[in-house]
Amino acid sequence: MPGNARPESALVVVATGSGEILLLRRLVPRGAWQSVTGGLEAGETPRDAAIREVHEETGIDIQSVTGARLVDCQKTATFEIWPQWRDRYPAGVTHNTEHQFHLFLEERPTVVTNPGEHDAYAWLSMEDAVRRATFPTDCAAIDALGGGLK
Repeated sequence: MPGNARPESALVVVATGSGEILLLRRLVPRGAWQSVTGGLEAGETPRDAAIREVHEETGIDIQSVTGARLVDCQKTATFEIWPQWRDRYPAGVTHNTEHQFHLFLEERPTVVTNPGEHDAYAWLSMEDAVRRATFPTDCAAIDALGGGLK
């Protein structure tokens, strides 16, 4: 029986003022490295999903971090949903639209990963983050930071 998940998600590249990028290591698929990402819930805006997912996946409450700046990149990427995950979506849905955000933090906060999704995290240079990221949409979103870092 098909699920009812929205084929829409938010991807948040978290960056510090010193240029470090946060990546999380997924449990499924095992060993995949990615930025914060997650599906939009019913009635949720992409920005609200970005804020919620950052908190759920890292423990960082954007609204209580001094100097935190969440930027909607006004970019989306569309990608094919892996066949093993399509049962989460309505019948016939094969693609997801991902809304890209950048979260700028003045300094590196404490990260508490969600043990049901991730087993490790790393703060990396932009170049190392692009090399380590598993998914093309992550690489593009990280690379798009470019001159956006202080």
